[in-house]
Amino acid sequence: MNIEAILDLSRWAPSGDNTQPWRFEVVDPDHVVVHGHDTQDWVVYDIDGHPSHIGLGALLETMSIAASGQGARTEVSRRLDAPADRPTFDVRFIPDPATKSNPLLDSITRRVTQRRPMSTRPLTDDERSALEAAVDPRFRIAWKETPAERKKIAKLLFFSAEIRLTTPEAFTVHQHIIEWNKNQSEDRIPDQAVGLDPMTLKMMRWTLGDWKRVAFMNRFMAGTVMPRITLDYRPALACAGHFWIYDRETPQSTDDYVEAGRAMQRFWLTATELGLFCQPEMTPLIFANYARRNKRFTVVESAWQRALALPDKLERIWGEPVAAQGVWTGRIGAGPAPKARSTRLPLKKLMI
Repeated sequence: MNIEAILDLSRWAPSGDNTQPWRFEVVDPDHVVVHGHDTQDWVVYDIDGHPSHIGLGALLETMSIAASGQGARTEVSRRLDAPADRPTFDVRFIPDPATKSNPLLDSITRRVTQRRPMSTRPLTDDERSALEAAVDPRFRIAWKETPAERKKIAKLLFFSAEIRLTTPEAFTVHQHIIEWNKNQSEDRIPDQAVGLDPMTLKMMRWTLGDWKRVAFMNRFMAGTVMPRITLDYRPALACAGHFWIYDRETPQSTDDYVEAGRAMQRFWLTATELGLFCQPEMTPLIFANYARRNKRFTVVESAWQRALALPDKLERIWGEPVAAQGVWTGRIGAGPAPKARSTRLPLKKLMI
């Protein structure tokens, strides 16, 4: 069994803004310690650590799928004495003649985020059933696929996008996570994968150079309108539909979100296997969770008031209690593969 080959595949797991909140320590030929961390000290979308926990769950699921290609299964345990912001997992690989290569194996490196318009071809019943089976038995999926439903989601995303575009806390994240003049990036998002035309990208780069420029554009030039239309409203219409993956109960613990990440990765890899693409739409879900828990994440009062309105808006779309039990959401559809994408740090940089 080749542990390095398994880890080299596993590093392709998705994480928020390609932050890759994990490092690997090979203890024995069949034992790897995953040293996780969250990004709450600098990412406004992760101040409770749960998005990073979802990423770690996606990693653990990917490790299991990668191991199946070598006839092994995994046993995973979380170290309960590890600091809350440093989730640590012992992963043991057990050769098992009954373990067959997972059909999602070949999709690990092909899975990619599509931020540009997708086909509006409706999902088939078989596609929908396969995706729902991927998250079963703990999680369920709600769908919004009609033109009227897609428009409701578009309006919601247009509304919530103003939060991320008018807060200095989000500005520092956006300033860091984009790698300019690239169509691939090992540890960020290449600008050519953002979904904007070259002229708008140039304006975006200039604006993100200084918070004072952002504030000026927002105040005097209606600076949030075009980005919200281009990055949120239009893509929400240009897809087969939107999905809402939710837990049977309201998720609370680290382990709940790790399990959600494992289900999310099965969903996304299944979509890839079916020839479909996804784009996460997590901003409304994350900010609504902050509002429910009264986690004040910004100094901007108008943005906080918008966040406080999100739980009710989500309940009107997805229903209650489903809205409060959401763990991952996005849009999905067919179409050509994106030409630009985030890659990953080489394995040697992820090793301890």
